[in-house]
Amino acid sequence: MTPDRLRGVRWGRLTAHADVRGSFREIWRRSSYPELDEATTGRPDAAFVQANVSTSAAGVLRGMHYHRRQLDHWVVLSGRAFVALVDVAAAAAGADRSAIAARELTADDWVSIPAGVAHGFLAIEPLQLLYLVTNEYDGTDELGFAWDDPAVGIEWPKVRGAAPILSERDQRNPTLHALVATLRD
Repeated sequence: MTPDRLRGVRWGRLTAHADVRGSFREIWRRSSYPELDEATTGRPDAAFVQANVSTSAAGVLRGMHYHRRQLDHWVVLSGRAFVALVDVAAAAAGADRSAIAARELTADDWVSIPAGVAHGFLAIEPLQLLYLVTNEYDGTDELGFAWDDPAVGIEWPKVRGAAPILSERDQRNPTLHALVATLRD
């Protein structure tokens, strides 16, 4: 990051972390800009913490991810995503399908996901997703459960008639029951 001669302007280049599923770019991190104040933001109450953009190839499934201390705000920049949300406390208590919400989002659709609600998405077609979060990533609140946990019963659509493409982390996620047991310990 390089400061400009204009007060408050900085220049830099994003780093893309890519693999066969797509890529991830961190757009903004609060600790990188400690001088956030009314003079540089135009607001006395600036509160962005981090913004990210992920790209996913058709058929990539990311989830089910769970945070105890973070709200996510997702905006679809391009493409189509099937988004699934699960209220973990209600689902663990044996709630029926009312603990699950799912719908397709397309460009310019958004969703705010509060702490305690697990979330995942399946890229129905190549997808760019911008998301703002209320905690900087540090790994301590990165939890999740299996995307295909039969006890939860999310009805994921088929893309290309094939199994979804998953990260190693998402392939290893436990059942919801096991996640909740871990949280209680």
